[in-house]
Amino acid sequence: MAEQGMIENRTFAEIEIGDTASIIRTLNEQDIQLFALVSGDVNPAHMDADYAATDMFRRVIAHGMWGGGLISAVLGTELPGPGAIYLSQSLRFIRPVGLGDTITASVTVTEKRPEHHIVVFDCRCLNQDGDLVISGQAEVKAPTEKVRRARVALPDVQIRGHDAYRRLIELTCAGEPESTAVAHPCSAAAILAAVEAAEANLIAPVLVGPERKIRQAAQEASKDIAGFRLVHAEHSHDAAAKAVALVRSGETKLLMKGSLHTDELMEAVVSSATGLRTERRISHAYIMDAPGHPAPLIITDAAINIAPTLGEKADIIRNAIDLANVIGIDEPKVAILSAVETVNPDIPSTLDAAALCKMADHGQITGGLLDGPLAFDNAISEAAAQEKGIISLVAGKADILVVPNLEAGNMLAKQLTFLGGADAAGIVLGARVPIILTSRADSLRTRLASCAIAVLMTRALTKAAPGLPQESGA
Repeated sequence: MAEQGMIENRTFAEIEIGDTASIIRTLNEQDIQLFALVSGDVNPAHMDADYAATDMFRRVIAHGMWGGGLISAVLGTELPGPGAIYLSQSLRFIRPVGLGDTITASVTVTEKRPEHHIVVFDCRCLNQDGDLVISGQAEVKAPTEKVRRARVALPDVQIRGHDAYRRLIELTCAGEPESTAVAHPCSAAAILAAVEAAEANLIAPVLVGPERKIRQAAQEASKDIAGFRLVHAEHSHDAAAKAVALVRSGETKLLMKGSLHTDELMEAVVSSATGLRTERRISHAYIMDAPGHPAPLIITDAAINIAPTLGEKADIIRNAIDLANVIGIDEPKVAILSAVETVNPDIPSTLDAAALCKMADHGQITGGLLDGPLAFDNAISEAAAQEKGIISLVAGKADILVVPNLEAGNMLAKQLTFLGGADAAGIVLGARVPIILTSRADSLRTRLASCAIAVLMTRALTKAAPGLPQESGA
């Protein structure tokens, strides 16, 4: 047997009748997803738990060839190992393999044919109960030269399952769609965002903007908007004002950004006379669905408040706690970020963090567990927090990341998106209604998640805690 860290074959001359080798693997969801990705086989029996529950086996099962792949792995890495040439393989699938099953794949030499160095193997896969799930026979041309070299490490591959978004969308689309004023949907991307959300039964769009441009955008997007109400507006500023007016009058329950600039929309939202301001400071939140992270992360504020004051940060936190409650986090853990995890008079964000925690201690911020200052690694990694000796109910387990300013939040969200493969659903909080912000770069999943979160927020709006008086702009 090769020593640990090495891979070594057995030549035709070394192999004897009765020799055997095996490997053991436990099937998990990522195994199924990876096999589907490589093979293109997305049969719902393997990929859709709801469908699988109605199918013959009443559960998600592995692709049959996943077990066949284990047999191939034994032949290629153990017996004969490197240098072997697979010639043929017969397989008989006897029992299904389900999530959590532990499979032992083994091969046993039954015949040797010296003329072409052919070895015949009996192949078997047994589950954890000892039941035979796959049987078959393989013919392999065995190597004649010895190979011994360092074993190649398996690649670190992560599947972007985005289960958090899927659950949010499923939770929301079962109800009645919410009437939504879409401000200036005059690009194909904006039309797609609105129509796809309508098709998912999340919103009932009212398209507000120049009618000619809206119809042209729909044509470019190849979408039929005949069933949607159109409200004509002369230009983007007019569209923002009229969309806000629809919400203010109660004709629509949600507001959605189209192809106009965020600043244009927010100018209409924060208007003291005709806008949608409340006593709360208006803020923005990203709900990040990051591969490898077990739960969604809320990052705030990365789009509206440029350099928030202490009082404004308190409202930003209150808004984020309300959002966390709506998506199912009862007592969210709030990490107030800085560059360090100790209070430093030369770093203002650490002073704000300490003050915000004291406000929470005094009952001025409720509904969440606050701690800070915390560096980003200490906020999301328990190992990093332990290494620094940080004892905290929040460190390493944060649900909400409160950034020092807009620049830090924007860079953090975009780093997670473009380097970490995360999706970022955006929403504006603290106004009379949630405001849906989408981007041309958003995936369909992200656009639907943004709408789903807004729908959940508006349905829970009457339960939102009252805000504190707000003296200045958004």
